[in-house]
Amino acid sequence: PGALGALDASDAQFTHAPWLAGITYDHAAVALRVPRLGNLMLSATLLSSGDIEVRTVDQPLGTGEQYQVRNLAFGIGYGRRITDRFSAGAQVNFVRETIWRSSLSAVGVNLGVRYELLEGGPVLGASLVNFGTRGRYDGLDLSVRFNPDPGATGNNSALPAEAATERYSLPVLFRVGVGWPVRLGGASRVLLAVDAAQPSDNTESLSLGAEWTYSDLLALRAGYQNLFQEDAEGGLTLGGGLRYALDRTALRFDYAWNGFGRVGSAQRFTVGFSF
Repeated sequence: PGALGALDASDAQFTHAPWLAGITYDHAAVALRVPRLGNLMLSATLLSSGDIEVRTVDQPLGTGEQYQVRNLAFGIGYGRRITDRFSAGAQVNFVRETIWRSSLSAVGVNLGVRYELLEGGPVLGASLVNFGTRGRYDGLDLSVRFNPDPGATGNNSALPAEAATERYSLPVLFRVGVGWPVRLGGASRVLLAVDAAQPSDNTESLSLGAEWTYSDLLALRAGYQNLFQEDAEGGLTLGGGLRYALDRTALRFDYAWNGFGRVGSAQRFTVGFSF
């Protein structure tokens, strides 16, 4: 969110990722620069499991029905450059998770800041993600038949009832990092980055990354995610990107590969443009 305030132009990007185990991830975001006001952003994120066959104890080979698990998030954000080196931003997300005919809804807030130590030098950033409400599942799948007294005869042994679910908070993530640009000479430049993360539902971790760019046209990237995290699978990331400037519009295409050890790998494709 802190980087939103540092944008110098309006921008849009769309990401599609065939994730692990047949899961798909799609994300779209549009940031609009408003003179003398700041930058506004709208985003949408969808995580989908695809069709899953319904299996029961009585029908372990399948009932012929199918269901899906979906996570959907809509966000609206605002960012502003406070000084020539300091920017801040905030984003509010409405989150809804659906498992077949039951769902959970919650609202989360993301806060972030970005500070340039020197002009064209190191940049510090920090963010707090998913600070919000608690949610609980509700829906048709929680409807049950209940026998209040199994040892008695003559009573109604199939009363309509509903299973109660507990309320849970969104997983909160605090992250702090530093980016260090290094000019190699000519049109080549390297950006080094280190992020430290403290999630509420996992152990602390460290992520490293580097990006080499040539003439703002070609980029090659490599990194390693989730160092020191307990039971982490893999962590190597590789990728690259192309940028083409046309008048006041710059088109971008980015590709990333993520390794996850024993569970395989995932790819990510992003198309973006500034205007």
